[in-house]
Amino acid sequence: MDLIDRISRQFEDSAQTKLAAVEWMAAPIAQAVEMMTASLMNNGKILACGNGGSAADAQHFAAELLNRFEMERPPLAAVALTTDTSTLTSIANDYDFVQVFSKQVRALGQPGDVLLAISTSGNSPNVIDAIQAAHEREMHVVALTGKGGGRIGEMLSPTDVHLCVPADRTARIQEVHLLTLHCLCDGIDCLLLGVEE
Repeated sequence: MDLIDRISRQFEDSAQTKLAAVEWMAAPIAQAVEMMTASLMNNGKILACGNGGSAADAQHFAAELLNRFEMERPPLAAVALTTDTSTLTSIANDYDFVQVFSKQVRALGQPGDVLLAISTSGNSPNVIDAIQAAHEREMHVVALTGKGGGRIGEMLSPTDVHLCVPADRTARIQEVHLLTLHCLCDGIDCLLLGVEE
């Protein structure tokens, strides 16, 4: 096996996946930026959840908003529902792992807030449960998925935004998810700060 050739193919495949995704995803990403910005400007917040690599993405996104992305601006209200081990383990132990995000959404979410629900397959039961809780709380949902969107794609309301990566390979989906999160951060900053370029 030629490792350099294999690594080169990984880079090429990643780049091709991103280029193929831009036509499919640019408009809904812009819609999600506008939704999130409107919520933040109305004293709302963004709650983010996911499992595994998607949990890390939820934390990454919340950190970029709460601290800063590439431009100086005031901190923005964003919470990753994946970080409080005491909360996560108590819910999983006392109830069910399916509820680890939904109970937090029911406690913290308010009408007009946004749930960023991340699942590469679109079928994560606890993310699905969180979306149901967000709908109950009259929150907006931005779903970041792949592989056709799975069950999440089927349950979103007409006012939700579905950012579905047109790919089936988990690694490629996750790479586009990270780029998408950076696009969301950049777009929010630009709208809030009035950047025209």
